[in-house]
Amino acid sequence: MIKAQKTLLVLTTMALSAGLLLSACSATGGNKPAGGGNASQPDAGAVKPKEKVTLDFWAHWGSTTRRPIIEKLISDFNASQDRIFVKYTFVPFGDGWTKELAAVAAGNPPDVIIQDLVTVGQRAQKKQATNLAQFVKKDNIQDRFFPQLWDAVTYNNEPYGLPFNTDTRFLFYSKPAFKEVGLDPEKPPKTWDELQQYAQKLDKKSPDGKYQRIGYHAVNAGGWDLWLQNSDGKPLIDKEGPHYNTPQKVEALNWVKSWDDRLGKKEMDAFKATFGSKQNDPFVAGKLAMTVQNGTYYAQIKDFMKPEDIGMAPMPEFRPGTGNWSVGGGFDLEIPYGAKHPQESYEFMKYLTDTAAQKYWAQYLFDNVASKAAANDAEVLKDPAMKFAADNMKWTLVSPVPPSAPDYKNLANPLVEAVLAGKDDAKSALDKAQAAVENLMKTNK
Repeated sequence: MIKAQKTLLVLTTMALSAGLLLSACSATGGNKPAGGGNASQPDAGAVKPKEKVTLDFWAHWGSTTRRPIIEKLISDFNASQDRIFVKYTFVPFGDGWTKELAAVAAGNPPDVIIQDLVTVGQRAQKKQATNLAQFVKKDNIQDRFFPQLWDAVTYNNEPYGLPFNTDTRFLFYSKPAFKEVGLDPEKPPKTWDELQQYAQKLDKKSPDGKYQRIGYHAVNAGGWDLWLQNSDGKPLIDKEGPHYNTPQKVEALNWVKSWDDRLGKKEMDAFKATFGSKQNDPFVAGKLAMTVQNGTYYAQIKDFMKPEDIGMAPMPEFRPGTGNWSVGGGFDLEIPYGAKHPQESYEFMKYLTDTAAQKYWAQYLFDNVASKAAANDAEVLKDPAMKFAADNMKWTLVSPVPPSAPDYKNLANPLVEAVLAGKDDAKSALDKAQAAVENLMKTNK
């Protein structure tokens, strides 16, 4: 009996002690037992952790080359913090943009999308892209980018996207072909006149009179639009409107046509039909001694040519002192209008456009990036084409398409091509193009 009473007394004492201990913990706000174990009930004043936000990122990079790189950048972002998780959705080029418009209209768009850099204004005007001004004003992010790229993503002086990558065009030439005809391989043509003189020396025909190699061709190895803009450093169109019929562009169009006049349009069309890719690329195959391409072209051909045989040079000048003007475009990151997590989406976009991510993209894809710091990074510049592209950005025109002229090319291009086909003269055609695009803009406004 005495033993039972002692046992009851011990148990009662232990219960009272435990009650006092719990009361003390409650009084001091403690909710964790000694040793760091989990409490049975949370403190009423504790902040409930936020749920992780999941973002859906749409892009058209699905190749075995590009998809692993963008997925690696996404994985690195997901691992860099614990608040946001990005999933990647591949959509074929162009299809995603059509689907995005439908998703915006339905109120269920992706959180971030890769879009066409030069058409940002169209989506901004139609409220299909989110205005980023509230985010950008906090960090002056515009200083990251080449200025013409930043200008391209603004509408009414406010940003609707962040530039991601770009391109710029310049002259590639065959040093062995130069040596073969007695041209100095370290002295590429500097002007349009020199380009023509070099090209004529480099032309080569077989005994039956067919071309085995042409030195250059303004349309088939560059494009008439490139040369028209190179002539005066003015884009064919910008936010202010069209610039088709300047005196320099009229002269330039006649110059472009002169290549077919000399070489023969039918002959050149047939010659172009033999062009291929990789080892069948006309420059690689020795059918073309000079060509104008963007910087990524070097990555496409260096596996089939000796790097020391590939020369690079700025776009020849219209006349000495007029400038080595080139053209470029690219892609940007946008938050579709109505996206549910704009703050988190912007954080992801900042990550992809910061130096480290941009450098990784440039190094592994030999692609021209929008970040000035990444494009001019010492390791990136070890690649000769990347260095040339970075230097060439100062001459690169990027032409945002005015929202009031979304289909200006459908009006202007046939008029220009009529000149190349010998059906109109340059002055008349470019005057018509200027008037047609101006009228289009007035009508749409």
